[in-house]
Amino acid sequence: MNLGHIRRMSIPLLMVACLATDALAQKSGGTLRRASDENPPSASLHEEGSNIVTTPFVPVFNNLVTFDSSRSVSKPDQLVPDLATSWTWSADRKTLTFKLRRGVKWHDGKPFTAADVKCTWDAVSGNKDAGWRKNPRKSWYANLREIVVEGEDQVSFRLGRPQPSFLGFFAAGWSVVYPCHVDGRQMRQKPIGTGPFMVKSIESGKMIRLVKNPNYFKAGRPYLDGIDMPIISSPSTRNLAFVAGDTDIYTPSASLLAEVKAKVPDAICEVGLSYAYTQLMINRNVAPFKDLRVRRAFALAIDRQAVIKVKGAGLDRLGGELMPPPEGSWGLDTKDLASIPGYSGDLEKRREEARKLMREAGYGPDKPLNFVLSTRDVARYRDTSVLILDHLAKIYAKGEMKMIDTAIWTNILAKRGYAVAVRSRGQAIDDPDVSFYESYVCDARGNYDGYCNKDVEALIEKQSAMADQNERKKLVKEIDRKLQMDVVRPTITFAALPYCRRPYVKGYVPSLNNQYSNLRMEDVWLDK
Repeated sequence: MNLGHIRRMSIPLLMVACLATDALAQKSGGTLRRASDENPPSASLHEEGSNIVTTPFVPVFNNLVTFDSSRSVSKPDQLVPDLATSWTWSADRKTLTFKLRRGVKWHDGKPFTAADVKCTWDAVSGNKDAGWRKNPRKSWYANLREIVVEGEDQVSFRLGRPQPSFLGFFAAGWSVVYPCHVDGRQMRQKPIGTGPFMVKSIESGKMIRLVKNPNYFKAGRPYLDGIDMPIISSPSTRNLAFVAGDTDIYTPSASLLAEVKAKVPDAICEVGLSYAYTQLMINRNVAPFKDLRVRRAFALAIDRQAVIKVKGAGLDRLGGELMPPPEGSWGLDTKDLASIPGYSGDLEKRREEARKLMREAGYGPDKPLNFVLSTRDVARYRDTSVLILDHLAKIYAKGEMKMIDTAIWTNILAKRGYAVAVRSRGQAIDDPDVSFYESYVCDARGNYDGYCNKDVEALIEKQSAMADQNERKKLVKEIDRKLQMDVVRPTITFAALPYCRRPYVKGYVPSLNNQYSNLRMEDVWLDK
């Protein structure tokens, strides 16, 4: 299978393959092996923001609702029950009520009830101290006014105004239900859930082991006895582990995909445009980056096509803040991007314009702008940062790279302890509210560069309440364009992610537009 064919694989073809797999007789037993590329900062999903936490620990939990894991594209209109059996909206669209499953047990044997749901989202919304150190998705729930428990099996969320996207929040990989009786410290170290797998052990820097939950509420699930996740920080070592047969599932970088296919020709690899995108962070609170001329010069200097070619093996794509079509429902398309500085036109002409802006701001060949570019100390960040430093050097900007350990990376950004940074971020669902409220309203925790525009914030609030999704899409594009024109956090590329597995791994359907979905692994089995 050549790379071009992998990229053009149609969703109907994938669905046919999935149906064929489901028709086979599933086998119980065996341990799935998949490497984790970094040591998780903790095991607490509600306190973290990276797929190095969701991948190992989503299987421990359940959501109220979830995306249909038999589908390769995660869409908010394809929600299925999980801990909730059904849900209804009130006539005024301001109260969302969930009916819950009865008889579900936490891994420690205690019963799951509506009180656990209330405890979880009282903590997420900031109305309860659960002993968490961080709460990155608090801003999602700014519109939540009250959570009402109605017996052990019903809970209602009351909103301040209609918000059509609110239901979709509960399907995100991060939106798992926590037990009311377990404190934050234990959830960071050895979490308790209701999910198909339980935490057996976490050896920092070495191995995460999950074992089958024998009392899982979904009959016959999971098929696997467990999941072993060795922590292998080196990309080349992870590659060797898959080639040698030491792991069963592997997500290589796009640049390594050809090598994987050459060395493991029977590997099944599917490539999707993930909702993971690389941005150039520019701290506008630090001189001289308050100056729009300097920020715009930086945006003009970036050779995005070079990043796509070198880092993304030609498979990455261009976009704004939101995932571009056709995979994304809300993002800027090629025509929209053409009018934004840095996305189109002759590269050398763009850089000459950038040099002019830099000269106007007081810089030149004899007086370069010296700056430090911070980046997370992992290969995909470092590789992109090297390219960006080279691009910026061509417009009188002389940068030095500073590598930050993953354990403190988010805190560095949150405290705005950087001047310029390269970071990759992911979105939990394809909906503007997730991105805008998490990162672009003035007081959002994820607003790492201090951007605050009350006019844009009013537009964000307006689009969130709109019932007409076509009109909402027009306004969302207007907001995205404003963010790009003001060079808030210029998007460099959206990453193409290959998902490779051994042919004996069955029932695994990766989400090809969202790296945080289809991670529960309860339907996966080994045909050995």
